[in-house]
Amino acid sequence: MDLKLKPFDFAQAAARAGLAVNGQPLTPAVKGGASFGDAMAQAMKSVSQAQTEASRMQREVQLDNPNVSLEDTMIAMQKAQIGFQATLQVRNRLVSAYSEIMNMQV
Repeated sequence: MDLKLKPFDFAQAAARAGLAVNGQPLTPAVKGGASFGDAMAQAMKSVSQAQTEASRMQREVQLDNPNVSLEDTMIAMQKAQIGFQATLQVRNRLVSAYSEIMNMQV
């Protein structure tokens, strides 16, 4: 087996990472980007969609739809559950942080 190594191209590797050769991002930073509230709303929508899809697949399996497999349904249900648990943990941490801030002495 003949193995040949290609020379390392730093510029190409940096471009794949989204960086210029000097280490700066290739795309300029967006000013006034998405707020934390927007990010949370998007995450909540994503979790809601995962739960809706899992429920739909579960209903299809119960109706013996041959196009929906049990394995895919179980995976979708686990993804929805993990997303919900992660959202719940974030909410708990936010409530805890808010409580700590409100109890601070001014």
